[in-house]
Amino acid sequence: MAEITYKEAIRDALDEELARDENVFLLGEDIGLFGNVFGVLKGLHEKYGDKRVMDTPISESVIIGSALGSAITGLRPVAEIMFVDFVCVCMDQIVNQIAKLRYMLGGQVEVPLVIRTQGGCLKSFAAQHSQSLEAFFMHVPGIKVIMPATPADAKGLLKSAIRDSNPVMFIEHKSLYNTKGHVPDGDYTIPIGKANIVREGTNVTLVSYSRQVLNCLDAAESLSKEGIEAEVIDLRSLTPLDTETILNSVSKTNRVVIVEEDCKTAGVGAEIAAMISNEGFEFLKAPVKRVAALDTPLPCADSLENVIIPSVMEITRHVKKICEIPLVSYE
Repeated sequence: MAEITYKEAIRDALDEELARDENVFLLGEDIGLFGNVFGVLKGLHEKYGDKRVMDTPISESVIIGSALGSAITGLRPVAEIMFVDFVCVCMDQIVNQIAKLRYMLGGQVEVPLVIRTQGGCLKSFAAQHSQSLEAFFMHVPGIKVIMPATPADAKGLLKSAIRDSNPVMFIEHKSLYNTKGHVPDGDYTIPIGKANIVREGTNVTLVSYSRQVLNCLDAAESLSKEGIEAEVIDLRSLTPLDTETILNSVSKTNRVVIVEEDCKTAGVGAEIAAMISNEGFEFLKAPVKRVAALDTPLPCADSLENVIIPSVMEITRHVKKICEIPLVSYE
């Protein structure tokens, strides 16, 4: 088991799948010569050539349209959209074609297509390069949505996504690329739709995904020093959502805080909170709490960005608040 960075794990997954299956190929803006804007794909173009690691014009519609056409004719494209913000340029292909084609044709074709992109904020990337748009795609039937938090999950889930015969939106977080973690040796995959309990606890459940999982773990360590043991769930996949793991945890802790980096209104946490209220209301001894980004475009200034995005301190504060609420019996 080696310790590598998140972006190295992504690169290794792509390298292994390109070598394993000649139908796999990559396409996107600046992914060949430059290895993408964050250098995630460095060396793959030199190893596999223009036909397997393909630079495209600066047109998201061209990238996604080409990926769709190749997918339904037998290839397994991994299409990169440089920033998740740019999916707004090609939403018609994703929402009205990729997500629906297999259903509209009665299952006569498969759409084994992965859209790799990255979202979330990083210092001063500002309003058009810092958004978290994952909730858009949770609302579109026919697309799986994956958002890994660790190098091991990034590699295992990306390999599963490439081998899946359905379209997958694979969203990385730009601030995670240089984080390190232990990754298993050899060929391994992680099932899509299975959450991971990354820290066990008894007093409150923290449900999160992507970068905010790390903040939740830091918050849990801080809370533990004050006698509050938080269980931390890394969702890993948003669609399908592992409701069983969430409900089992809430039935044990009786309190839950959902932490997300997308805007609060109609965000990922809203769906999870509704599910818990509908299917696990009897477990709750306090209201479901959501910690999310403010409903405002992301600013360029670091100081303002830090105010908008959930922090460890904010998570800790909300956990303390609900743990101070007296127990309520619904019997």
